[in-house]
Amino acid sequence: MESGTSGSDAGGSPARRRAATEAIDEARAGSARLIESLTRLWDDVVEASALVANDDEHDPEGATVAFERAQLRDVLKQAHADLDALERAAERIRTGDYWICEHCGGPIAPERLVARPTARTCIGCAADAAAGGAAR
Repeated sequence: MESGTSGSDAGGSPARRRAATEAIDEARAGSARLIESLTRLWDDVVEASALVANDDEHDPEGATVAFERAQLRDVLKQAHADLDALERAAERIRTGDYWICEHCGGPIAPERLVARPTARTCIGCAADAAAGGAAR
């Protein structure tokens, strides 16, 4: 179990639920704006590519253009994954599971959730997983 929380407050008081919900909602709105911006940029890149007959393989800048396109695609994909993680965090707040580690069942420290709102494990289990060990 993590220090800083007790099992009795793991579900979060109404004030903690409100604060967590507001933080998640703000992060979701930011992610949605980022996705909208990246999608517009992607559409512009696709449109510009259609207007110019580029042969990426033989054009001296073709590899750079292809790399930048792939990079943009990957950033957009990650932004969608981040938004999905925030949606799951919002659902965990609604069900009361937000403050509970998915691995050991112990509480997740509020400081961890402030720093990483999509965290699903306590710091101990996260450290074990990062070290390649079994979850607690």
